[in-house]
Amino acid sequence: MKGLGELERTVMEVCWAREEAGVVPATARDVSRALADERDLAHTTVMTVLDRLAKKGFLDRERDGRAWRYRPSASREGYVTELMLGALNETGDRDAALAHFVRSVSQDEIDALRQALDELTQEPPA
Repeated sequence: MKGLGELERTVMEVCWAREEAGVVPATARDVSRALADERDLAHTTVMTVLDRLAKKGFLDRERDGRAWRYRPSASREGYVTELMLGALNETGDRDAALAHFVRSVSQDEIDALRQALDELTQEPPA
């Protein structure tokens, strides 16, 4: 999965936040309003970015009258996972890259990794 540009990432953050809050998929106007305090963007710019993100597969869209409603195709965590896996694929030594990564994370993150690994390795109930 390809990375996002700065504006694309900002728009995706709005869409991910709405989905996490259980709010209906966003229209271009919803996204424009959400960004109004932090960015001075033309409505047409937001529409173009949403359209581009849908064509790239980051957003799903559906018609709602004359407007489109957009929702993320994958979660924020799913997107970051794809970025991390892509970075690992770029190295010649995945084991070394993983070991270096683990040495650079905090104790809380190590605990989260241990918990995730424990959950993966547990036997399913019979």
